[in-house]
Amino acid sequence: MQDKMQEIENRILEIKKLLEKVDLIRPGTLTKQYKNPKEKTGSYYQLSYTHEMKSKTDYIRKEFISDIKIEVDNYNNFKELCSEWIKLGIEYSKLRMKHIIATKPKRGTALKN
Repeated sequence: MQDKMQEIENRILEIKKLLEKVDLIRPGTLTKQYKNPKEKTGSYYQLSYTHEMKSKTDYIRKEFISDIKIEVDNYNNFKELCSEWIKLGIEYSKLRMKHIIATKPKRGTALKN
C-alpha cells in the first residue's frame, strides 16, 4: 500500500511540473467552414466553445490558425492533466484512509510500550 501511495505522490509531482509548462490555453473546437459547402468555396475558420455556461463562437482569421491550434491543444492537455490529478487524488485519499484504519490499534487491545 505504501509503495502505491508513493507512486501516486510521484506522479502528482510530475503532473504539477507539466502544468507549470503549459502556455496559453483556449478551449474549444476549431473547424473549417464554407459559405458555400456544396462547392467548398468561401472558407473560413471558427472556434466554438463553452465558457461560464455560455456557448460562444469566434471567427478566426487564417493567419492565426496555427496559434489557435496550439492554444486548443494546450487546453486539452491541461484538462487531461487535471483530470488525472483528480483521479490520483481520489485514489490516494482512499489508500490513506485504508492505511490509517489498518494501522490503528483495535478496540480492547492493550498498547505495548
